Amino acid sequence: MENLIIASGNKGKIKEAQEIFEEFKVIPMSSMGISIDVEEDQETFAGNAIKKAETIAKALNGEKCIADDSGIEIEALDGFPGVRTKRWFEGTDRERNLKLIEKMKGYSKDNRKIKFVTAIALSDGEKTICELGVIEGYVAEEVRGENGFGFDEIFELEDGRTLAELSQEEKNSISARKIAMEKIKSKLFN
Repeated sequence: MENLIIASGNKGKIKEAQEIFEEFKVIPMSSMGISIDVEEDQETFAGNAIKKAETIAKALNGEKCIADDSGIEIEALDGFPGVRTKRWFEGTDRERNLKLIEKMKGYSKDNRKIKFVTAIALSDGEKTICELGVIEGYVAEEVRGENGFGFDEIFELEDGRTLAELSQEEKNSISARKIAMEKIKSKLFN
């Protein structure tokens, strides 16, 4: 079984990758003794994911590496915060979410459209493929739900529930990361 190194220590991401890429032995890069911190300085999610995957694959002498970058884009704010999703505000996820709700005060539901975008890149240091997964919804008017992290508690779906109000199974079935990984897998094996 071929190794697939994942540029993450996040247990949820590792588990998801193991479920989708069952043809590979998915190994966190920390288990390979790699602790490279790749600066996310590209203009797009895809650019950051590609940079991470290629950098780590080259450091591992051509082992296949999978990396991601993701974040939210709010339509009425011209795609803000975009690639700076985790870096535009210093503070906890909750503090960041409350700040976004404050920024959206007075906007009607139609003007509260939000996208969650995940770019997944797979590289062996020479060849790289990258795919995007996107889910769409609205910025909620208040934080709701306990089953999530990041922006889940303010990301409202068409049915009125936030991602943090979904069961783990429901959330996994619509995951932007899963969508992108499935696209990568179909390119690898078709």
